[in-house]
Amino acid sequence: MTATGKATQFEYKALYKPNQLIYGLGQTAVITGWTVKQAIAKHLQPPEYAVIGQLYSPTRGINLLIRNLLFNPHVRFLVVLNATREDNNAGACQCLLDFFRNGFEEGVCDTGLRCWVIRSPIPGYIDLEVKASALEHLRESIKYQETKSISETVSLVKSYVQQKALAAWGLPLNFPMPTVEPTILPGPRYGHRIEGKTIAETWVKIIHRIKTTGTIRPTGYDGQWQELIDLMAIVTEEPTEFYFPEPNYLPIDRPFLEEYISQILDDAPSREGLKYTYGQRLRSWFGRDQIDQVIQKLIGEIDAASAVMNLWDVKDHEKGGSPCLNHIWLRVVDNELSLTATLRSNDMFAAWPANAMGLRALQRYIRDKISKSSEYNLKMGPLITISQSAHIYDDTWSNAEQLIKQQYATICRKIDYHDPAGNFLVEIAENEIVVTQTTPGSGEVVGCYSGKDALKLIREICTASPSIRGDHAGYLGMELQRASECLKTGAKYIQDSK
Repeated sequence: MTATGKATQFEYKALYKPNQLIYGLGQTAVITGWTVKQAIAKHLQPPEYAVIGQLYSPTRGINLLIRNLLFNPHVRFLVVLNATREDNNAGACQCLLDFFRNGFEEGVCDTGLRCWVIRSPIPGYIDLEVKASALEHLRESIKYQETKSISETVSLVKSYVQQKALAAWGLPLNFPMPTVEPTILPGPRYGHRIEGKTIAETWVKIIHRIKTTGTIRPTGYDGQWQELIDLMAIVTEEPTEFYFPEPNYLPIDRPFLEEYISQILDDAPSREGLKYTYGQRLRSWFGRDQIDQVIQKLIGEIDAASAVMNLWDVKDHEKGGSPCLNHIWLRVVDNELSLTATLRSNDMFAAWPANAMGLRALQRYIRDKISKSSEYNLKMGPLITISQSAHIYDDTWSNAEQLIKQQYATICRKIDYHDPAGNFLVEIAENEIVVTQTTPGSGEVVGCYSGKDALKLIREICTASPSIRGDHAGYLGMELQRASECLKTGAKYIQDSK
């Protein structure tokens, strides 16, 4: 306040994520973590704060937040609302506070690049392009305070307004930010299928597919993403206790997963400033426990095709903040319970592994409940996710590239020769190439193709069995060409011989 009692007005200018912030005219920046920023803003007037914004991730958000603060030296107070289970699970607010408490040191980020590493048990990074002297000056110049509730946050912000306005701690600072431009190969835009035994294996394949053929588009969040439309991921053999690679290259760990699973399985009370949880939508949002409904549905009609759970509320169109996970369908086939989930918008780098593990936990929970309450002892079938917008945000492109470089070739070397399209026996008989197709299990003959033209034969086979694996089709093409050459020269042909 000035000597006349009038609020001094400042202008906050954001270099990064400008459309994700609420702007005021004061000297206090408010970080709300996972609490929606509007829940704080509605209790304050613009002259009482400089900016209000959320912080979800320590590895993706803090670097941009610090850069914005460096460009706005009139901000002299920082209030960090660190109040929810989601805040504790993500650790972003704690890491930000640790930057001001403990400082930083030179190290490497999770992609192996040199950077400033925040001294915190929570990984947090700042670009090395930002001068250490500027970061130290920022730490010395801003008074920071952690809060645990909306009311405490509002009260603290209002108390700062009562103090005399402070001069800016320096001039606005802007440091060049490195960019990553992906190389994109041609590929289909709509409809993709990826399969793996574990969630970790499937995730690496997903990231590779998006990074190599995904379309780059602007997002509604001040950035870009690389996107594929309608990507179906199938996980066939995820173990009961979940597979975490060693060293762990997934963006989550076991403690995070335990908290996340509870957000899917358990109901949650409605609280001001907090969005729904998936568990809340499934358990009570529509006045019915949908998880219990599908359990009872399948116990009463094990072959039912209507074991459905819905998370989309028609009111979501009006108020925004609609759930990414919209629809869950369970099906029992041959004593095997599968779960198919539809996600309208899916961050495949940061969110999909947790989404998939949480859904797998839900699938197992339903399977176990059915087994305990009926004579059905169902096996765990596949988990299928259909991500309608499967995307990777530009602030994780470098992480994605590093993941592909380190893991994709290794995963591809773990070849499983099983092909649901069956097996193909190639031989020469009566001066023709003859290909016999058999089922993958019993070996029953289901198809026969013959001719002298290798290209014509492989096209015929792929037309009749469009789901044949790509590597299997390539192998068949080579064998058919070799058989064709033997047919021309009179040499003896034996499949798989050199």
